[in-house]
Amino acid sequence: MNYETLVKLKKLLISIATSAPFTPNITKLSEKVGVSRNTLIQAIKILDRAGLVNELYKDTSGIGVLTKPEKLFINNTNLMYVLAKDNINIGNIRETFFLNQFKGIREINLSNESDFIIDKKYTFEIGGKNKTKKQIATLENAFVAKDSIEIGFGNNIPVWLFGFMY
Repeated sequence: MNYETLVKLKKLLISIATSAPFTPNITKLSEKVGVSRNTLIQAIKILDRAGLVNELYKDTSGIGVLTKPEKLFINNTNLMYVLAKDNINIGNIRETFFLNQFKGIREINLSNESDFIIDKKYTFEIGGKNKTKKQIATLENAFVAKDSIEIGFGNNIPVWLFGFMY
């Protein structure tokens, strides 16, 4: 891999780290980074295998895993602070943290109704202390993972508790 390619991969990582969360438009992103569409898809797969990004799909069954990911997240919040410096969205930090804790120990996908679905059974909406259950009110096994709260109640769980899963 040459130096020019490494610079382009760093541009890609910075774009992902500064977005909230990153929904890739492969054509536009390939122009921004300066690589072909196929090269970009391959680069994303390599960055995922290297543990620098997490690809997330709505459903990993069928041919879904062969297409572009629905969303891209930096692997962990520490990388976000290194790559994005002061240009970080708090919602992206919360979702990245949550995803990082579940990735590798449970099946995690994007949900149509909320942020994430775990093992195709448990739905999670991630937010700050004022996040309501409105978005998930009609769903079974649905929870709100809230930031800036110390104690959970009912279906509200402090997001920091998921750090114990690491």
